[in-house]
Amino acid sequence: MAAIGMNTSPIAGVSALTLRDRIASGAVSVVTLCEQLCDHVRATEPQVGAFAWFDRAHVLEQAAQLDAYRKTGRPLGPLHGVPVALKDIIDTVRIPTENGTALDSGRLPSRDAWIVSQLKAAGAVIFGKTVTTELASMEPAATLNPFGAEHTPGGSSAGSAAAVASGMVPVAIGTQTGGSVIRPASFCGTFGFKPTFGAVPRTGILAQSPSMDTVGVFANYLEDLGLVTDVLAGFDAADTATAPGPGPRLLEITQERVPVTPTFAVVHLPAMDRLSEAMRDAMTELVAALGDQVFETGLPNAFSEAITARETVNLAEMAKCYYRYSTHRDQLSASLQSMLQRGEQVLARDYLAALDWKTVVTAALDEIFERCDVILIPAALGEAPNDRATTGDPVMNGLWTFSGHPVVTIPVFEGPTGMPMGLQMIGQKGLDGRLLRTARWLVAHIDGLSEDEAHG
Repeated sequence: MAAIGMNTSPIAGVSALTLRDRIASGAVSVVTLCEQLCDHVRATEPQVGAFAWFDRAHVLEQAAQLDAYRKTGRPLGPLHGVPVALKDIIDTVRIPTENGTALDSGRLPSRDAWIVSQLKAAGAVIFGKTVTTELASMEPAATLNPFGAEHTPGGSSAGSAAAVASGMVPVAIGTQTGGSVIRPASFCGTFGFKPTFGAVPRTGILAQSPSMDTVGVFANYLEDLGLVTDVLAGFDAADTATAPGPGPRLLEITQERVPVTPTFAVVHLPAMDRLSEAMRDAMTELVAALGDQVFETGLPNAFSEAITARETVNLAEMAKCYYRYSTHRDQLSASLQSMLQRGEQVLARDYLAALDWKTVVTAALDEIFERCDVILIPAALGEAPNDRATTGDPVMNGLWTFSGHPVVTIPVFEGPTGMPMGLQMIGQKGLDGRLLRTARWLVAHIDGLSEDEAHG
C-alpha cells in the first residue's frame, strides 16, 4: 500500500541529502524544486490536510533568494535549498503560529524560534506550518493518515508526519512530550527521530512540559534525520536543558560502518500484553531473524509506576505552562480541560516524587545497555487505529521521553490491513549518532542487503 500522493511526488525516491547535493551542483534549482512541490501540495493537500499554513508565494520568494545566493559562489549551508515544514507550535516571524487552538488564531510571532533561525542560516526553505493537535495535546486534529483516511495519523505532530509520508516535503519538524514524533511516524510509515533530551534548544516553541518537551524530525530516509538534526542541535542559554559542547556529527556517524556487529535487547514493558497480534508476530519474527544478536529482558512491574509518574509530571507542568489559557477554558476541548484540571490537582510532593523516577528509569536502562547497543520495542501497540476520534496510545513511547534517551523509529512492519507499523530503537543518552548508525545497519539487515548495497 502506498501513501496518498507519494507515487506522484516530485521527490519520490529522493532523499533530502540528495536534493541538497543536486542543488549545490547546479543540477536543479531551488525554484524548480519548490514549484514542483507546491504543485504537488495543491494536488495532495485536500486529501491529507497536513498544513495549517502554506503560501506558495512565500516559498518561491525564499527559493529565488537561495538560487541568487548560490550564483555568488559563496559557501552554501548544509541544508541549502532543502524544504522543511514546521509543526505549528514553532514560532515563525510574521507567519502565523496558532498552536492548534482558536485562542491563538491570527497570532504572528515577532521573532523566530531558535531552531528556525538555525534552519534559515543553513539555507533551508521554510516550506509551511503543519497541523498540530490542540495545544499539542491529545485532542485529534483534522489531518488524515495518507495510508488510510479512516485511520488516525497520530498526534500531536500529525501534520508533520503526514506531509512527509505523502511526499509534500522531504523533511518536517515535530515535537514529542509523550509519543508525538515516534507514534505518528509509525502510523504514517516514515522515519522519526527524537534526540537525547536537551540536544536541541526549544526557545520559541510552545512549552507543555519542560522536563520532557523534545524537538524531533520526520523524514523518508534515515540519513536525513542526521542531516537535519545536526543543524538543529546546539546550545542556547535561554534553554537550561541545553549545554555547551561540540556539534553531534550525526550525519557523518550515521554513514559510518558499524565497528562490530551490534547486539540488541528487546525490553518487555508492562504494557506489552496489549500489543496487537500483528505487532506481536512481527516482533517474534524479528527476534528470530536476529538470532544470537538479540536477547529479551523485562523491566520490573514497578515500572508501571514510572509510566504513571511521567503522566503526573506532564499534567502538572502542563497546568503551569497553559495557565494563560485557563481564563478561556470554555473554548478548550473537554479532553484538554480535563487534563488541566488533573494537573492543577497534583500536589508538589507528588510532582517531586514523580521526577525522581527519571533517575530510577535511567539506572535500570544503564544496566541493560551494558549488554547491548540498542533496545528494540514496538513503536506503537499496532497499526494506526481505525478510529479518527483518537491519536493512539503513547504507552510504548512515554518512558523514553521521560528518561530523555534518544529514539528512532523505522518503518519496517506492516499491519493486517496494509497499514505501516514502526519498530522503535532506543539508544544511550548522548550517543545519538551511534543509534542512527545502528538503525542504518538494521534496516539493511532486514532488507537483506549489505551496507554497500543499501547505501552505495
